[in-house]
Amino acid sequence: MKKDTTPKDQQVETSILPIKYVDLIEDVFHAVLALALLGIGIGAFIFSIKRLIETDPFFPNGMIQGVNDILFIVIILEILRTVISRFTDGVYQLDKFLIIGVIAAVRHILTVGASLTLESGKSDEAFDRSIYEMGLNALIVVALVFAFFLSKSALRNSQR
Repeated sequence: MKKDTTPKDQQVETSILPIKYVDLIEDVFHAVLALALLGIGIGAFIFSIKRLIETDPFFPNGMIQGVNDILFIVIILEILRTVISRFTDGVYQLDKFLIIGVIAAVRHILTVGASLTLESGKSDEAFDRSIYEMGLNALIVVALVFAFFLSKSALRNSQR
């Protein structure tokens, strides 16, 4: 098999659409996605404030719901940041997805823990299931943090 020794800038494109048009379409699509995520984040914030004001009693139900909503908005904003970094850097960054996963798992742990605290009349089966959910999510957090650590270590080692 003969190796292509033509300089990269002189190679002929063989795709249907030129790469510059594909990149432009991709950039426009990422911009639209970023705007949609921003709109979703703003809508979620407005809905959360409205629900926080209307929740009765405010303590503890409103406060727990408020923390849950805020963490959901943080997840949306982290996804938005990931799309923007893809738009500007040209690559998805693993670290950002790991952070989103950690936030989502912690949010679920807090939600399940709050429901255990507020609902005193749970059956033994429902209580056991909630405890298993919290334990599984705790393991997920540990695994994602470990993956984040490995990712950072690999990056540091590759820069040497």
